[in-house]
Amino acid sequence: MAKAKILVVDDEADILELVRYNLEREGYDVATVETGESALKEAGRRMPDLILLDLMLPEMDGLEVCRSIKADSKTRHIPVIMLTAKGDESDIVAGLEIGADDYITKPFSVKVLLSRVKAVLRRSAESQSEEDETISRNRLVINRGRREVLYNGKSVDLTFTEFEILWTLARRPGWVFTRNQIVNKVKGDDYSVTERAIDVQIVSLRKKLGAGADLIETIRGVGYRFKA
Repeated sequence: MAKAKILVVDDEADILELVRYNLEREGYDVATVETGESALKEAGRRMPDLILLDLMLPEMDGLEVCRSIKADSKTRHIPVIMLTAKGDESDIVAGLEIGADDYITKPFSVKVLLSRVKAVLRRSAESQSEEDETISRNRLVINRGRREVLYNGKSVDLTFTEFEILWTLARRPGWVFTRNQIVNKVKGDDYSVTERAIDVQIVSLRKKLGAGADLIETIRGVGYRFKA
């Protein structure tokens, strides 16, 4: 099996070397760059299987880099793990909103970093197998491969995280998910985001679904489910 290709983006040379060394020890094919502009060029040229992206970069910051990667049809499928000293909930939510797949704060444990990398690569491989899957429920159509959502034949523009939450719920109508289960399904185990952030995402998702908002039901004291 070919080695997974990982692109590491950080303007701190010691961090780059630490991450590169440990990833290569695990058998990954690693490339490193120090700027956002270089990250975009390398991502388009190399097409890595995963990008580890620092938030605090000179000139073009990590959020802008992630936004550009997710806006490009050629690179939008590449999972991104934010690697940053910022740990406020607002920064975590901002990363989620533009499509980050995980969020690790500095200083970090190498063991935790490697665990997160493996988890994201695993989920990415699993999602690839779902690319051609389409869900049709109560006038709602969700196409995984095109990341397209239609309600009553009209397109619904969702963020990366909103799409993942809707996909998770709609795949099992009638099944009740706790907020923590939704976080784990969408982002994996031990993800550093509060359950309140899920409520914010659900509110936004319902608003965008309009007349289809009641497809997502709140189960008081438990979580949410897609109407059976």
